[in-house]
Amino acid sequence: MTKKVVIIGGGPAGYEAALVGAQYDVEITLVERQGLGGSGVLKDVVPSKSFIAGANIKTDLRRADDMGLNHGIANASLSIDALNDRVRAMAAQQSADIRGQIVNAGVEVVIGSARFAEDQTEHITYNVEITPEGEESYVTEADIVLLATGASPRVLKGAMPDGERVLTWQQVYNLKENPEHLIVVGSGVTGAEFVSAFAEFGVKVTMVASRDRILPHDDADAADVLETVLKKRGVSLVKHARVDTVTNTGDGVVVRTADGREITGSHCIMSIGSIPNTAELNLEAAGVSYSPSGHINVDRVSRTTAPGIYAAGDCSDLLPLASVAAMQGRTSMYHALGEGVSPIRLKTVGNAVFTRPEIAAVGVTEQEIRDGKVQADIVKLELATNPRAKMRSLKHGFVKVFSRKGSGQVLGGVIVAPTASELIWSLTIAVTNNLTVYDLAESMAVYPSLSGSITEAARRLLVTDDLN
Repeated sequence: MTKKVVIIGGGPAGYEAALVGAQYDVEITLVERQGLGGSGVLKDVVPSKSFIAGANIKTDLRRADDMGLNHGIANASLSIDALNDRVRAMAAQQSADIRGQIVNAGVEVVIGSARFAEDQTEHITYNVEITPEGEESYVTEADIVLLATGASPRVLKGAMPDGERVLTWQQVYNLKENPEHLIVVGSGVTGAEFVSAFAEFGVKVTMVASRDRILPHDDADAADVLETVLKKRGVSLVKHARVDTVTNTGDGVVVRTADGREITGSHCIMSIGSIPNTAELNLEAAGVSYSPSGHINVDRVSRTTAPGIYAAGDCSDLLPLASVAAMQGRTSMYHALGEGVSPIRLKTVGNAVFTRPEIAAVGVTEQEIRDGKVQADIVKLELATNPRAKMRSLKHGFVKVFSRKGSGQVLGGVIVAPTASELIWSLTIAVTNNLTVYDLAESMAVYPSLSGSITEAARRLLVTDDLN
């Protein structure tokens, strides 16, 4: 008998799983509220990175004077309305492309919602209640269920987004004009990315951080570089400030902190984390356990506590990255259909912050090395010493590589550069495949190139390792 698979959520985890399942003799139904690609394509990753790419044009124009183009090109203005039109169009096109792939693969797509039915009397299959948009609900049996419902922006009761002046990061793409003074609450990855982008637009920006620095969970050196760059672009940073309320005054906003400070501006973006979309799934009925935060508990092949039920992406308690979600989706489907899979190794996951300069990292952290948890050598090369960086007038950034003492095995690294999200791949390959600094040093980089700093760092670690 043909197995029935129900996938709830059509983001990177859901649609990648569907494409894997379509290769087998199974019947797949994918249920998605918004459109194929989910929030990752329609509201989060694709729109934000498209928006940032547009803002980064200003960065390149700003360097025009260094390149000898001194005819006012650096003062060219960008239309945020036109940029947002492009962002929304790109997201819609990407969603349509994914839908075409899914439908052509033979997957049934239902625009609507789904949850576990109250009645779960079967011991082998699960009853899933599906509600197509504008239609009556119906219940279907499923042998395998993948939960891939993603997450939504976290909000404060005293700072409820209104879509006009108090915004979540998903509402930025409706702006028609540049804010006069933008306040960004939250100093994590998303907040830092929008601060960087709007600063490039020439907007006055204030960032409100609850801790003593931006990007508190990232490499400290990288965060310091970004903070230096943002200050040069006129960004004000308010530290140790926990926000209580944000008020839309009609012609502006007032941000009030727990210690009584008030910060006024024209608009505010709330970037204070995400909440998993699991409250309406009726997880208890199927015996799926989850954390107090609502994240579904999974193992490294994305199994939940209930046989035959998997969870992937931001609704699970693994890393909230689109790349991880996609890998979880593929891994879970292969595993569910009886194929051998390798559990996800979190230390092999590369991540990036799409500020300008970008910040990317993989593997162990320098803090783990400093704390004695990992025995490793560290080499850091400033980007300003790289010939290609000099040609491009790049003044801020570095390459940092970590290798295990004795063996020289590459354990990780951090890159701060305009294209760090691309450059980190070489270190990700090294970490994933247990390569050594000798392997990196013997791999010839193009000259001149920013990647040359990676091989140079490896050569310096070879010397360090020989001295040990």
